[in-house]
Amino acid sequence: MEDDDIPDTMQHDMPHEVPDTSDGGTPQLRPQSLMLAFFGNHVLEEGDLCVYSGSIIDVLGRVGVGEQAVRSTLTRMVSRGLLRRQREGRKMYFGLTEQATRVLRDGRTRIWREGAVNDDWDGDWTLLGFSLPESRQRERHDLRSRLAWSGFGALYSGLWIAPGRVDVAPVVAELGLTAHVKIFHASADEATDIGLMIRDTWDLESVAARYVSFDKRWTAHLNAGPGEDPIGTRLRLVSEWLWTIRTDPRLPSRHLPQDWPARPAQDTFRQVARQTETPAHQEAHHLLQTTALR
Repeated sequence: MEDDDIPDTMQHDMPHEVPDTSDGGTPQLRPQSLMLAFFGNHVLEEGDLCVYSGSIIDVLGRVGVGEQAVRSTLTRMVSRGLLRRQREGRKMYFGLTEQATRVLRDGRTRIWREGAVNDDWDGDWTLLGFSLPESRQRERHDLRSRLAWSGFGALYSGLWIAPGRVDVAPVVAELGLTAHVKIFHASADEATDIGLMIRDTWDLESVAARYVSFDKRWTAHLNAGPGEDPIGTRLRLVSEWLWTIRTDPRLPSRHLPQDWPARPAQDTFRQVARQTETPAHQEAHHLLQTTALR
């Protein structure tokens, strides 16, 4: 799926959307995904900061994004309200909007706080029912996409379910669909086979394949250290991990196969992240030209 194929609402709230691969193989990350990962790595925690376009071109060039692609992506992200542009003399700088900051903080929570393994499930589920006519097909598509990002799966055609108590009402309100949606929090009856329900509702094989592929790709880095390009390595690492976890609803571990690959993949991610964190930030400090956001 190209970035332009994603509905505008999804551009804003699922910036890490990338083309899928049938076997969980290496993702071909889109420039916008890499761009937001760059800002998440080096700008989000620095406060009101703008980065010179030449510095952005340098860093994204290290992960295979050409100068023209970087410039066009920056322009599109400004027009979509994800970045703001600021001129300093003859140079152009780019910083985060409030919208992009919210998106990146959500991604940070998914990566560092929630994690990929759900050992703390309390037995609650969130149910969401909706009914939209065929004439509102685009809105149905946007709602389903946002629900999938929030961890929901289709229990039936108009009834979606997610583990835990998910605060999905703001998502529905943002889409203008509050009047068409009903949200419940409930627990399953003893007669319900939760394991079977999970297998019927989510594509576990596809989710597992992503974790296995990620773990295989990045295990080789564990003994190699940060390498000669820690800033590029960390950018690829975070971007690929977001791609890996974006379709994982964090199902309760007690109802997943014992050899579920999310745990070893997460361990690998965190180890490589620790290896690259300090050298990547040190290199970014010397490499990136920045200025205060006005």
